[in-house]
Amino acid sequence: MIADVDERNPSVAEEKIADTYRVGRSIEIAAPAAAVFALLVDFRRWRAWSPWEDVDPHLWREYSGAESGVGAVYEWIGNRKAGQGRMEIQDATAPSALSIQLDFVKPFKASSTASFALVPADGATLVTWSMVGRKTFTTRAMGFFMSMEKMIGPDFEKGLGRLKALAEG
Repeated sequence: MIADVDERNPSVAEEKIADTYRVGRSIEIAAPAAAVFALLVDFRRWRAWSPWEDVDPHLWREYSGAESGVGAVYEWIGNRKAGQGRMEIQDATAPSALSIQLDFVKPFKASSTASFALVPADGATLVTWSMVGRKTFTTRAMGFFMSMEKMIGPDFEKGLGRLKALAEG
């Protein structure tokens, strides 16, 4: 079961006036933390589970920097839905934590920090995927129609479900 990790459930009004947003989901995966971590710390392996990989079948990708772990970089350019952006692993503590700087260029400029926390739990691993960022003018305007939680949360759920299937398969 995938759960929203934010125990505090802000009202829509609170979310619209906040300077930052936070989205997070958790799932229990019947696999060791090291096996799950290996799927996260190498951007080339994201193609097998990322919820955004099927948004644009012609997505251009480039990997640079370290092969995996701190300094690994993934850049993409895609259609209107996929946009353009860059991710760089800022911190990797095997097999328990990963922090990624995420910068979007298109369809709008935005920066955030994505993180994964992996906690062993009774022979399985509790994986929490979260993202925190400052609201820009564009994200604030979009927030009047749909919250970041509703825009990103379902993608996190899809990705965690795929990660679970891959790690347990």
